[in-house]
Amino acid sequence: MPDICMVGTGYVGLVSGACLADFGNKVICVDIDEDRIAQIKDGVMPIYEPGLKELVSRNRDSGRLSFTTDLEEGVSSSGVIFSAVGTPMGNDGSADLSAVFRVAADVAYCMDSYRVFVQKSTVPVGTSEKVGAIIRENLKEDIEFERVSNPEFLREGSAIEDFMRPDRVVIGVDNPRARKIMREIYRPLYLLETPVVFTSVRTAELIKYASNSFLAVKISFINEMADLCEELGADISDVAKAMGLDGRIGPKFLHAGIGYGGSCLPKDVAAILHTAERSGVDLKIISGADQVNNSRVDRLMDKIKEEFSDISGKNIALLGLSFKPNTDDIRHAPSLRFINRALDEGAELSVYDPIAMDNVKELYGSRLKYSDDAYEAIRDAEGLIIMTEWNEFRVLDMDKVEGLMKNKVIFDCRNIYKDVELDSRGFRYYSFGR
Repeated sequence: MPDICMVGTGYVGLVSGACLADFGNKVICVDIDEDRIAQIKDGVMPIYEPGLKELVSRNRDSGRLSFTTDLEEGVSSSGVIFSAVGTPMGNDGSADLSAVFRVAADVAYCMDSYRVFVQKSTVPVGTSEKVGAIIRENLKEDIEFERVSNPEFLREGSAIEDFMRPDRVVIGVDNPRARKIMREIYRPLYLLETPVVFTSVRTAELIKYASNSFLAVKISFINEMADLCEELGADISDVAKAMGLDGRIGPKFLHAGIGYGGSCLPKDVAAILHTAERSGVDLKIISGADQVNNSRVDRLMDKIKEEFSDISGKNIALLGLSFKPNTDDIRHAPSLRFINRALDEGAELSVYDPIAMDNVKELYGSRLKYSDDAYEAIRDAEGLIIMTEWNEFRVLDMDKVEGLMKNKVIFDCRNIYKDVELDSRGFRYYSFGR
């Protein structure tokens, strides 16, 4: 089995590299960020992901996992090159592929014999063909290589489990030799009877976008149903539960509230809409889901305005800043959209999150009051907003909350409490779809 070079030690690259090493592969991870590589070597993870530090440490100690800033060292010692650099959203919604193309050129310059080049980053359909052309242009001599698309399906907060026990592995490959190599890399998953789906390269590129777009549609659908429930006097929790018992629908991603965020769904939805527009295809359903999601903070503000006609000068406690629990990721988080709106309207925000506080401080500095725990944030608050469903927010001591708040008003953006429980305590309780 050939050794592996993982280019990029961001979320996807670091998790994938460590997991592939745990499969028994010898993996060298490369990044141009010297500080990041130095931190990882010192055992400091640049991202928060449960179990990642231990996984990296175990495989480093075994000699299967190493880190360097020297791309030539990584390429020369490996037969398979994974590209896992970032593809952030551009201003027009398209994926910024500058890092992808730069890696392709740099890797090509280092190649001296046959290599399999695997695109792990999420990229628009047709990108691998452009990458292949860039590699050919930058080879120092005529060397054979193969292109593979191997999209990731990692959920932040459970990424290691997703890699080790995935629902499926998608491999886009057009050559039998490369197919055999990729099959060998993922051989441990065959023992778990994990479905490995081999497709064309273009099909593999589209599968990732199609999957995430469908999840976005599902979330936005249940949020629209939540709005309808509020008008009709129905309960979205019961609606979602009954819907989810239908095997054709399933219960996952049917949770009404403030909408989706993070590094994947917003970016991938924007990218597929941009791709479709350039191709002359009108994706009405996905476009609608995007519009619904972008309006969820407006819905929250409507609820707040029902309680306070003016939030200027109001002290509001905000619990939860990351876009979901078990991660410090605040990219496209609903919390940020709310913070921007609330600050513009003159509100004073006391915020708390178990993990993501430092990331928010970098964005807002002294414009927010940062608390050491949930109860400190709640003290003297005229309103409480639960934005992220961290477990510790599910079990708040309501006797203590009642004693600390100036006004007993709660806006539950994740529907983690029951209205009857809080109503009996005299709270004015706002949720979504109930």
